[in-house]
Amino acid sequence: MTVSYTLKVAEARFGGFSGLLLRWRGSIYKLLYKEFLLFTVLYALLSITYRLLLTQEQRHVYAQVARYCNRSADLIPLSFVLGFYVTLVVNRWWAQYTSIPLPDQLMCVISASVHGVDQRGRLMRRTLVRYANLASVLVLRSVSTRVLKRFPTMEHVVDAGFMSQEERKKFESLKSDFNKYWVPCVWFTNLAAQARRDGRIHDDMALCLLLKELNKYRAKCSMLFHYDWISIPLVYTQVVTIAVYSFFALSLVGHQFVEPEARAAKPQEPLEPGQEPGPALGDMDMYVPLTTLLQFFFYAGWLKVAEQIINPFGEDDDDFETNQLIDRNLQVSLLSVDDMYQNLPPAEKDPYWDEGSAQPPYTVATVAESLRPSFLGSTFNLRVSDDPEQSLQVEASPVSAGRVPAAQTPLLSRFLGAGEPFPAVSLGNFGGTQGAPRTPHLLRFRVEEGGDPENADCIEEETAGSGDQAREP
Repeated sequence: MTVSYTLKVAEARFGGFSGLLLRWRGSIYKLLYKEFLLFTVLYALLSITYRLLLTQEQRHVYAQVARYCNRSADLIPLSFVLGFYVTLVVNRWWAQYTSIPLPDQLMCVISASVHGVDQRGRLMRRTLVRYANLASVLVLRSVSTRVLKRFPTMEHVVDAGFMSQEERKKFESLKSDFNKYWVPCVWFTNLAAQARRDGRIHDDMALCLLLKELNKYRAKCSMLFHYDWISIPLVYTQVVTIAVYSFFALSLVGHQFVEPEARAAKPQEPLEPGQEPGPALGDMDMYVPLTTLLQFFFYAGWLKVAEQIINPFGEDDDDFETNQLIDRNLQVSLLSVDDMYQNLPPAEKDPYWDEGSAQPPYTVATVAESLRPSFLGSTFNLRVSDDPEQSLQVEASPVSAGRVPAAQTPLLSRFLGAGEPFPAVSLGNFGGTQGAPRTPHLLRFRVEEGGDPENADCIEEETAGSGDQAREP
């Protein structure tokens, strides 16, 4: 059964994730403890061998090998290779879950499209949803070990009520070398066409909608089958596995404590008269390699995560509950097209019938939320400049002939040449060159009559109560 802890992390609080570390079912400890114990035992054996069983000359050779292994382990790009692989596996895992066929949309269309309160109408609706559920059972038998153990043979499928004996004979009489999960979908289309001819489906639009939903359902069955068929390339999985195993094989030797090299020893302070020199200082002798064990826990655990979810249709703790999905789909779909068909509660006026604004009540625990103002947009509280000139509306009339002049800034005009006919449009150009600035209220482009439009463009400025002449560009 899938391990769900959503309620435990509904609120962010102190030590929120810490409570999840003590769980065993579905945990990383359950997945990794065997490999972790093996790595610890091998590390301890090599450490005991170096400390107690080797001679001084053999220790010297072992120390050289350990330093070489330590340098070589750093050359493996483990974080990059493993991180990219796990990301790919997680995305594939979620895509497989979204490909599981659910009959919810299809059963609603069947209930709304296939009419008839008699036995024939009821039989058609129930048969249609049963064919849809049969298609999902057949494809899940092909990809899920749990479903295959539940329905090991077609006789078990018949006994479960997904298929009749006659339908089984028809199914087995079809000779094909490929998976036949699509056969119930073809039965569905033929039965829907018969319902249209019998008048159970009133128009072609309803039939088209029904077949469209069926095609979506069948596409998910097909996608699920192809996810099982086409795996992540084997070479990629092998590269990641070899990278992790070789890294920790080198770490078993390279992360052992060895005597420091003479030239690598740390310099000591000058000796006082009569003081004897102490031993050369090196790395601390850690009998328990804590950092190495944590490194193994993280990287090997990362690989175990990918190993568990690369095929979520197995029998691991966090694999998909396919058998429960089959039970749920059959029960819900039959209820929707049979017991709920035209079984409606009476239409009544809602409690807010005479109210202009509906406001559902709050409980004491949630009444504080009603006091918060509603969100009206990120710019709702933006303070706009109080300067009236910033709020002026400027109209630009289209040029009657030629193209519209392009706006330029004064600084840009210096680089484009003095003979540029297009003036700059800015608030600085709206006022006069001398005296108090004037407030413009209208700008328009005009073309001098009888001249070249491109050479005669200018900006005419009109001010309230003034007859100033337009400035030429």
